Amino acid sequence: QVQLVESGGGLVQAGGSLRLSCAASGSIFSINAMSWYRQGPGKQRELVAGITSGGSTNYADSVKGRFTISIDTAKNTVYLQMNSLKLENTAVYYCNANVRRTDRRFYSDMWGRGTQVAVSS
Repeated sequence: QVQLVESGGGLVQAGGSLRLSCAASGSIFSINAMSWYRQGPGKQRELVAGITSGGSTNYADSVKGRFTISIDTAKNTVYLQMNSLKLENTAVYYCNANVRRTDRRFYSDMWGRGTQVAVSS
């Protein structure tokens, strides 16, 4: 089995910063890419940022210049540094990893349970 555990969420004032972490553990053969998604109240889940094991990144337009995704491949951990947070960034943030398990020959997407980020005025 593979587990993704997010941490770092919380309550922050608008303009503040938070750093999310997501650690993957378990029967991991390799990780192709890791991403952060979010789901705000009454909204669909959306991609925030993604990063490959080689370090290529992509971001939602709404977070470019404010959020930075990074990965520590040795620790199977992805980070999301969120600066200049806005009220509309309030959401549950989910970690996603494209993982090949030790007992599989293909990659599949795994999800964490999410961490709440609340931005107040």
